[in-house]
Amino acid sequence: MKQTLAKDVMTEKVVTLTPEDTVKEAAKVLVDNHISGAPVVDSDGKLVGLISESDLIIQDVKLRFPTYIHFLDSFIFLGNQRHFEDTLRRAAAAKVGELMRKEVVTAGPDTDLEEIATLMADRHVGRIPIIDNDKVAGIITKGDIVRTLSR
Repeated sequence: MKQTLAKDVMTEKVVTLTPEDTVKEAAKVLVDNHISGAPVVDSDGKLVGLISESDLIIQDVKLRFPTYIHFLDSFIFLGNQRHFEDTLRRAAAAKVGELMRKEVVTAGPDTDLEEIATLMADRHVGRIPIIDNDKVAGIITKGDIVRTLSR
């Protein structure tokens, strides 16, 4: 049986954003295009990040300040202070470049669909940009995999 490759399934007309786009513009692009996330590309079309509905929702969450104790003229934080600082930074973001996730799981056009599905499950991501010659050539979502399996 012939294996299914990313290039056989990927959406080739990818909606992208730039780091300079506002968060409000990004939300409108996602809604208008009925998508839950989009790659972020620089002026050369090179992938620099990814933004999703989850990233946009973080701006409406209530921040939970880390618990701390005061001991011997210093503060000891109980919990993850770095997580709090990252959440605070992202909640205050005005531009996509401030809010996007910079570590993006990617694959190539000749990657087997089974490998992509495994990446999605292992890395807990809902979409994987397909990169060819340093440019976004397509994108595969969980929905694309489910549709392929149903055939």
